[in-house]
Amino acid sequence: MAAASMLAALTACGVKRTAAVPFPRQDLIAEIQDFQKTLGFEEQENFRSYSETRKAYYRCYYTGKLELPESYERLKLAEGSAAGCALDEENYDVFFYPMEAAASGSAPVTESLTEAPLERLLVVVPHEDFHNQSETENAAPEIAEAASTLIGFLTASEFARGKYGGDSATSLSLHREAGLFLEKARVVNGYFDRLRELYAALRARRISREAALERKRALFLQLEQECAAITPEPVSFNRCPGALNNAALGFERTYSRYYPLLYEFSAAQGQDASATVAALKRLLAARPRSEPELVSALRASVRPGGG
Repeated sequence: MAAASMLAALTACGVKRTAAVPFPRQDLIAEIQDFQKTLGFEEQENFRSYSETRKAYYRCYYTGKLELPESYERLKLAEGSAAGCALDEENYDVFFYPMEAAASGSAPVTESLTEAPLERLLVVVPHEDFHNQSETENAAPEIAEAASTLIGFLTASEFARGKYGGDSATSLSLHREAGLFLEKARVVNGYFDRLRELYAALRARRISREAALERKRALFLQLEQECAAITPEPVSFNRCPGALNNAALGFERTYSRYYPLLYEFSAAQGQDASATVAALKRLLAARPRSEPELVSALRASVRPGGG
């Protein structure tokens, strides 16, 4: 069923949920969650209530000045506040991340989510709900984040086309997001590899600490120039990492590492949200935990009779 007709059917049936205390954008969130179910999402309890005490989840990720963990799971984590992070930035690379939502299965709506741009809201809701699908919850973080990021973009794009019209600014902008994130992922992955090689050279004593720090500064400046050149500017995510340091790059790597592979996989499904949800669920059900396992599962899923 086309996105527009699915939305019309939902509207005609008057599908909505009412929380005990109404909150901003409640009807819109319920509408996109109902749309998600038409794509094959299992229903979740996220975003059914509003937190009057939590503006955002304030997280402080940090690591050494010459250390580059491969995902946010390997970064050190401390609680932050609206004011930022109480960490020594002379000794650590710090990434302050005020998160609008966290996939828990019963995540409340935060003030920052209700205040987010429309396009950001439409991407965040399906992203977090896809995290809580039974197949996704057991996936390695780098695979789960890439899959949820991709599904967030595709779902938001199809929802916006049905609700606001294919020629609307919202629909046109969201239609570009998956491809723009692919450009960002390639930049992040490329510089992650270059910095990882730099730190390996330091550990092998092929380069001094001072030379490594100088080369690090130069690489992050180049990274900033390349990601800032991504056009048009995305509407639901930042073109560049939230900080030009190891902590932010390691965090971004969690989302970007396998995104190009999964984007190509989705392209084989015609970038169709429903088809990609079904295909990714079959893929994640195989529980790939590494790149070889993921590639093997991807190949199996596109073979005749492979699911």
